[in-house]
Amino acid sequence: MARLPNFLVIIRSEKLSGKGQGRGGRGAKKRTFRFGKKNVSFPKVETFRFADYKCKRPIASGKISRKEGYWITLICIMISLLLAILGTIDNHHYLLKILCFYIIVNIAYCIKLKQIAIVDVFIIAIGFVLRIFAGGLVANIYISQWIVLMTFLLALFLAFAKRRDDVVIYEDTGMKVRRNVNRYNLQFMNQALAIIASVTMVCYIMYTVSDEVIERMHTSYLYVTSIFVLAGIMRYLQLTIVDVKSGSPTKILMKDLFIQICILSWILCFWVIIYF
Repeated sequence: MARLPNFLVIIRSEKLSGKGQGRGGRGAKKRTFRFGKKNVSFPKVETFRFADYKCKRPIASGKISRKEGYWITLICIMISLLLAILGTIDNHHYLLKILCFYIIVNIAYCIKLKQIAIVDVFIIAIGFVLRIFAGGLVANIYISQWIVLMTFLLALFLAFAKRRDDVVIYEDTGMKVRRNVNRYNLQFMNQALAIIASVTMVCYIMYTVSDEVIERMHTSYLYVTSIFVLAGIMRYLQLTIVDVKSGSPTKILMKDLFIQICILSWILCFWVIIYF
């Protein structure tokens, strides 16, 4: 049997840099393979966290083709516009305008806007606000400025946290999850998250002490609920910056016990203050 010394693979683990801390703020590792006289480094599997959810999307996984995706999108757009036109709700023409604007913004996002740093994150947050307005019109519910502000800020916070996860992958592996990821860095993302978290907290406290809300809720003690909001925000920052696990907000909500306790405590506290 012929000997193949140049293809002997020696696997070892080594730290990326410093005292075992990768750029993502934790001990990220890479594996070094030796092929003859050459060392080729491959990132450890954990650094490809984005593949866990992106590769399972319908088009990426091959469950549907891109052409089928276009047709499904077109059908959904036509159904939504038709329902808005034929709907019996009051001011349905406003709903139609919101839907048209939402569709245009999403198309622009897919074609170009998602490639522009900062703008891409703001477009995501604006999309959530548009859904709030559409839901308010359909349900015939008054949408206050507070829910609009809080929805926008929370969506912005979560979107920046997700982008930070992409930046960690890029700085640890050199792999671009998004085209504009090189226009961000960890220092910028950390400062942006801190600013947005602060503004969100101040906005919520202003909501709880506003004359309008106190009069409507018949209580001046809603500010007590701020404790659980602050705890939830701090916990999410910890998961984002320390644990580097902000890639999927849905998974965090479903699996993180601390955040679940914060949400349940907030609801319970709100209920007790209002009804007792």
